[in-house]
Amino acid sequence: MKDYVAERWRTVLGAGQLVDFDALWQLEAGWFEEPNRRRGGWSGVSCCELTLPEGGTRTVFLKRQENHKTFSWIHPVAGIPTFEREFQRIMHYRACGIPTLEPVYFAVRRVGKGHRAILATEALTGFVSLEEQVQRWLRGGVPARVVRMPVLDAVASLLRTMHEHRMQHNCFFPKHVFTRINGDGSVEARVIDLEKSRWHPSKTACALRDLYSLTLDSLCWSRTDRMRFLKSYLGIARLTPYAKSIWRRIAAHALAKNRIHAPESVLSVRSDHN
Repeated sequence: MKDYVAERWRTVLGAGQLVDFDALWQLEAGWFEEPNRRRGGWSGVSCCELTLPEGGTRTVFLKRQENHKTFSWIHPVAGIPTFEREFQRIMHYRACGIPTLEPVYFAVRRVGKGHRAILATEALTGFVSLEEQVQRWLRGGVPARVVRMPVLDAVASLLRTMHEHRMQHNCFFPKHVFTRINGDGSVEARVIDLEKSRWHPSKTACALRDLYSLTLDSLCWSRTDRMRFLKSYLGIARLTPYAKSIWRRIAAHALAKNRIHAPESVLSVRSDHN
């Protein structure tokens, strides 16, 4: 695969003399997350502030890995760098109009019998994970449903767009969904960590898998809010037999896995009638 440099970032990287692989690989930057080491390889993430030619800075996440592979039916033996798979998914999501990360740079190099890979993406400035958003609300006071629902609607719209393109995330947890509440009250949503994402011919299978993942880690939402999320995702005003079937199948799967536990707190306001 050829090196990728986003056109709007070429000047920025050039100004910092970071437009080539070796410069980015050797860039001194502390770990944002401790490197993941396995099977003789490693993978780590750094957070970097890049200076813009016109002044100011822009935050970029720089992901570097060495001999860190993923395997699939297309690459069952040799495998491919996990960042290569993630970059492919990012580009596919963007081509489908699914809100996700903006790639800045991607490249792979062979080193002896192994490989090194770099993937840089622009930070989601102003966005917070759905997981963190909920924790903020629980700490600072739960807002009315008129504030909560636009967040759920934005996530539901994002997930619906993914599934309309038959893209199944496979790890659609609140920590992988980021939202930003704008000054006018509108909400934007983005999905990250696409490494395990894949195309699936069945829209229902996509729904069951991703809604199951989201529901298990979202029990702090009230049951009413979760039900309204499902209706928003399906684009319906009232529950249909299909919607009820989806709800029951997710609940049954969670019970079978013994994964349903009562949350310590619930996003619910007794006086909330909005």
